[in-house]
Amino acid sequence: MYDPEGNVVFTNQQVASLRMVIAGTALLPVAIYNIKKLAQVQVFKSIATVGIFGNFFPAFLFTFAQTGLISGYVGMLNSATPIFSVLIAYFIFKDKLEKRQILGLFLGNIGVILLMSGYVGDAQFNGGLMHVFAVVLATLFYGISLNTIKFKLKGVKAIHITSLAFLVISVPGWFCFFWFDTPAVFHNNPLAYTNILYILALSLLGTVLGVYLYALLIARSTTLFSSMVTFAMPIVSVFIGLLDGESFTGFQLISLLVICAGIIFANRKRTKVKDLAH
Repeated sequence: MYDPEGNVVFTNQQVASLRMVIAGTALLPVAIYNIKKLAQVQVFKSIATVGIFGNFFPAFLFTFAQTGLISGYVGMLNSATPIFSVLIAYFIFKDKLEKRQILGLFLGNIGVILLMSGYVGDAQFNGGLMHVFAVVLATLFYGISLNTIKFKLKGVKAIHITSLAFLVISVPGWFCFFWFDTPAVFHNNPLAYTNILYILALSLLGTVLGVYLYALLIARSTTLFSSMVTFAMPIVSVFIGLLDGESFTGFQLISLLVICAGIIFANRKRTKVKDLAH
């Protein structure tokens, strides 16, 4: 994070570790109350997988990516999540995939690619393709986490998954907090106390609440539908850009319509012949 003059206050590693520490601390009472659930080896492994691959690694990967790419471009790259989610569900967990779902997924990604093409000129490749790779790797990790919740943690409440996952990663989170010398920032930079408010909001709303709602959605829907929520990110990015004074072209409109068509087509229920007879 930066001050008004563009000087670094918190590094990307410090921001990521702070998110983990704040989220883990906020959910600590709930986690301690339900800690006995971790006594089951299989549940512990699955919860740890969700925490590490769904939260810990992506937090560092995304903050690194945003040191070289604009936020809107990162959001669009995040739309690769459905591809990895579906592939993992199909090949690892033998989840069935219908042709209409494949076509919908294809259309959605075509729309994202078209939309991204308009932002390529604005993307800041300060660190080369490593920033792009970081986002893609994070989406792969999201796919692992999503399928773990869906197939390995059935019957476990979303709040329990969320709180216990952050409890598990609190240990490496605190380690990184001190390893990257975060306390020194509070001691040496008075702007740290202003910036921490933004990180606090990001941690509680974007991390804690976001992860909880996502876990709730996964438990109540299909892998494909849950993962395709990320297709909404490019749409939101465009409309936020409009509020910020950015232009909106006909090409962007077509791209958004393709994304919406993909989401609708992939998730619409198939009409059975016997249903038409009634």
